[in-house]
Amino acid sequence: MDLRFSEELGLLRDLARDFTDKRVRPLAPRIEAEHRVPRELIDELAALGLLGVAIPAEYGGSGLGETGLCVVMEELTRGDFALAVTYGAHASIGAMSVLVGGSEEQKRRFLPAMASGELLGCYALSEADAGSDPAAMRTVARRDGEQWVLDGEKVWITNGDMADLVTVYAVTDRAKAARGGVTAFLVPSTSPGFSVGKREEKMGQRGSSTVALAFQDVRIGDDHRLGEVGEGFKIAMATLDRGRLALGANCLGCAREAHALSVDYAKQRKSFGKTIGENQAIQWMLADSATEIFAMESLVYRTAWMCDQREPFSRESAMTKLYCSEALDRIVDRAVQIHGGMGYSADYPVEKLYRDARVTRIYEGTSEIQRIVIARDVLRRGF
Repeated sequence: MDLRFSEELGLLRDLARDFTDKRVRPLAPRIEAEHRVPRELIDELAALGLLGVAIPAEYGGSGLGETGLCVVMEELTRGDFALAVTYGAHASIGAMSVLVGGSEEQKRRFLPAMASGELLGCYALSEADAGSDPAAMRTVARRDGEQWVLDGEKVWITNGDMADLVTVYAVTDRAKAARGGVTAFLVPSTSPGFSVGKREEKMGQRGSSTVALAFQDVRIGDDHRLGEVGEGFKIAMATLDRGRLALGANCLGCAREAHALSVDYAKQRKSFGKTIGENQAIQWMLADSATEIFAMESLVYRTAWMCDQREPFSRESAMTKLYCSEALDRIVDRAVQIHGGMGYSADYPVEKLYRDARVTRIYEGTSEIQRIVIARDVLRRGF
C-alpha cells in the first residue's frame, strides 16, 4: 500500500523505485560480498537529483523536504540497506547539519555542491567514550587568532572515508559541558592533520563504510564554524531529529521488503500437502507484520509532515525511531521464522535483512535514549 502523496512526491517515489529495481538490486550481492558501495551508484543518485532532495530549491536542491527524503530512503532500503545508509549519511545528517546550523553564507557556499554531489558530507559526533553521552566528548577545539585548532578522534563515522566535508563536534568550553560548551565545525577532508583510521567490519550493512577519524592540530578558519560558539549540541540534536526520522524510513523500507518476501514464500512453500500460508500460525505472523508496517508508515510520514510544516517534532522523531527500529526487529524475526531453515541460509535474502536490521536499535541514539527523550518531554509537556 502507498500513501496518497502529491503528484510530485509520487513521481519521486517512482523515480527512486525504478532506480532501486534497475540499479541497486542487481548490485546488492556485490555490495554485500565486497563490503563496499560502488561510487558510481552515488554519482548516479547525484545525476538524478536525489542527493539534494531535502535541500531547499534556493540552495540548489529539489525542495521536497523531509517527506521527500523519507520516500527516497524507504525505496533505496528495499534494494540494499547499506546503500541507503551511505546515501543518508550525506543527504540526511550530513547536508542537514549545514541546513540546520549554517549561516546564510555557508548554506549558499556548501549546499549547492552537496546537492549536486560535488561535495559529499558526513556527521562526526560519536567517540569511543561518548556515544550515548555526548557530554563525555574529548575532541577539543581552541581558538588561535582567526583560526580554530581541533584535536581528537571520532568513531563509528559513516562515510568518513568518502566525505569531502565533515561536520565535527568539539568541546570549546569544558566547564559548560554539552549545554553551551560544544561547538560545531565544517572540516574539509583535505585539511592537514585530518586522517582516516580503522574501518569497522560489521554484522550487517556491510557495504556501508564506518570508520574512525583523527584530528591532530587541524586548523580551520572561523568561517568554517557552524553556528555560534557553544551551539554545537543544539545543532547536533536538531540534526539528529531529522536523522532519526530518516532512519524510521529506512526501517520501513526494510520491513516492507522482509514482509513481501515472507508473503511470497508463504504462498509457494508447501508442507503437509498445502501451502504454509494456509496455516493459522503463519497467517497470524503475516497479520502482525502488516499491522506494524502500517503503524510504521503512519509514524514516519506524519512526523515528516510535521518537520516540513516547521512544527516541533523532537518527541515524534524519537517515537518514530524507537517504534520503527523495534518493530523492524520483530518483522525480520518473523520473516526468518516463516522461511524456516531457508531463512537461516545466506542463499536467501531474509538472512541479510535480519543482520542489517539489528543495528537500527543502536545508532542515531539507542532505544533506551529514545525512551528517555520521550519520557522527559511527556513529563515536561504532558501527552
